[in-house]
This record gives sequence, structure tokens and C-alpha cells, in this order.
Amino acid sequence: MALVAAVDGVAGASVGLLPLVALGPAFAGLVGTWLRTAVIGVLAVAVVGALGAVDGLFAERRGFAAVGAVIGVTVAGAIAALTRQRREAELASVRSIAEVAQRVLLRPVPRSAGHLRAAVSYTSAVAEARIGGDLYEVVASPAGVRVIIGDVQGKGLEAVETAAVVLGAFREAAYDEKTLEGVGERVQRAADRTVSGEKFVTALMAELSAGHGATLLSYGHPPPMIVRPDGQVVFPEPPWYSLPLGLGFGPEHSAVPVPYPVTFQPGDQLLLYTDGVTEARDAAGTFYPLGERAHLLADADPQRALETLRADLIRHTRGPLHDDAAMLLLRYREPGTDPDGGPVLGRR
Repeated sequence: MALVAAVDGVAGASVGLLPLVALGPAFAGLVGTWLRTAVIGVLAVAVVGALGAVDGLFAERRGFAAVGAVIGVTVAGAIAALTRQRREAELASVRSIAEVAQRVLLRPVPRSAGHLRAAVSYTSAVAEARIGGDLYEVVASPAGVRVIIGDVQGKGLEAVETAAVVLGAFREAAYDEKTLEGVGERVQRAADRTVSGEKFVTALMAELSAGHGATLLSYGHPPPMIVRPDGQVVFPEPPWYSLPLGLGFGPEHSAVPVPYPVTFQPGDQLLLYTDGVTEARDAAGTFYPLGERAHLLADADPQRALETLRADLIRHTRGPLHDDAAMLLLRYREPGTDPDGGPVLGRR
């Protein structure tokens, strides 16, 4: 508005720039409140009136036309600003509900569970998303620490509903069932009742107990990554790959998942992840080399180590991910540390 007024004062009325003062309330309506837009509009009318009087435009229709244009744009801008404010309030309400749903569905994992320290990272493929189809949980049960990570096929509310059913069944079964197979069977039955059509859920369950390593149960999910203290990286494969949750068991015996043991000792790290990690591609179409990036988990704090790996994943894609990416890192809690990983202070 100041620029238009300056140019009009230098060039004179013959240029006909005065109606451009209406750009002031027009832009105010895009970014400000309706009240601010109205104030800018009143100021614009004053500017047009002053310049029109100096230029002698009110002796003809041009001056009144300029004032009318500013008033019309101001009214339209104020209405647009009011509508935008209402929509922003509705969006904020929806986001707050989504955040509550996320806290209920994907609760923060405990930093310490039994003999383990845990850390989790979740990266949504949609920048504004608060919740998606990946799922994870850590449960300290009488049989040991039981964990799950999974990936629901599809997006949207249907995927969220399926993830909620799977997590609810796992949380209940992890405490009650004596074996990991029993946990898997209950989760399988819950998924079969919920998942319809050709939808499915890949999942990997694990049971870890001090001195007994880990037992894994895979439902068509990528194998975990184990990093040894010497830097060796292992991806333990199941005896055979089974169908994902929700597809049921076929007549073939190979369709039934079987638990398989893996060595997991103090100093080892166990990383469970969804395919959004290993299938993330760079501009050349190269998949993310997770095994080659295992050294990024060297930080003593598991959460910082996982955030370092996540940052490297984002750099690899150089843009938004095409699928949600969840990672769950488990480590032995070293003797002499408190549940948060800090040193134990002496007590009197």
C-alpha cells in the first residue's frame, strides 16, 4: 500500500494505480484475522481517499470507483479470513483428537523393561500425519519381555482400526499366555475376525529373557537385525516364512509360523523394523542399506542411537518417505545402571 501510494504520488493520477491499494486488505485476509483485515481495509480507504482528493479524482467517477473497489475487497477478505479461522480451529481440534488416539494406540514404550533398555522411532510417510498403520509394543511379562512390531497393509482409518485390534490382542495375550506361540495364536484369531478382503498385517513377535537369548515368531515380516559387540551384523531368518496376520492358515504346514531361537547376549543390539525402512529409496532407486548402517547405533544411549539412524534414513531418501517407517531397538541393561540407563548412586 505504501509502495502504490509512493508511485502514485510521483507518477500522478494518469498512471491509474490507485485501485491497487486494495492489495493490502486482500493479502491481510490470506494471513491475518478478520479484525486485522478490517483495520487494514479502513487504512486502505483512508489512503485512497487522501490520494484521490490530492489527484482530484473525486470530481469524476474514478475516485469513487477506487474507494468502492477497496471496500469490496476488504469485505471479501474479512469473510475469507473468518472462514479460514474456523477451518483452522476445526483442523486443530481434529489434530488434537488424532494425538490422543496415537497416545492410546501407540503408547510410548518404557525406556526399561525387565533386563532390557528400549527405544522407538516412528516416521510417518505423510508430513502432517499423527498416526498410521505401523505398530509396536513392549510388554514385561512373567515369561520375559515380549515385543511386537507390525505393518498394516493400506492407509487411513481402516488401517488404524486394524492396528488397534492387533495391539489390543497382543497386550492382553502377552501377560496371560505361557508361550510365544499362544500369544501369536490369540493375535491371529483377533486379526482374522477384523481384517477383511485381501488386507493383512505383517508382524514379528519376540520373547526375550535374561540368560536364554531371544525367541522370534514371524508372520511374513522382515527379519530383525542383530548387531554384535564386534560389529558383526546378523539378520536371523525363520525356518520358513508364514502368512501374515489376517490371511488365515492354509492347508500347507509351512503356512503355520513356528518360533525359532536366536542368540542374544549382553552387548548385542536387536533392531526390529518395518519395511518402510529397508524399502526406502534414494533418487537413483537404491534401497536403504540397513546392514551397512549398523555402526550408527554405537551411541551409548539407545534413543540417541536410533535417532541417528533415523536421520541417516531421511538423508538417504532426500525427501518424504513413501511408507511409514517404525524402528524398535532393544539392548541389555548393563549392571550398575538405573532403569533410565544412568549410573546407580550409592545409598546410605
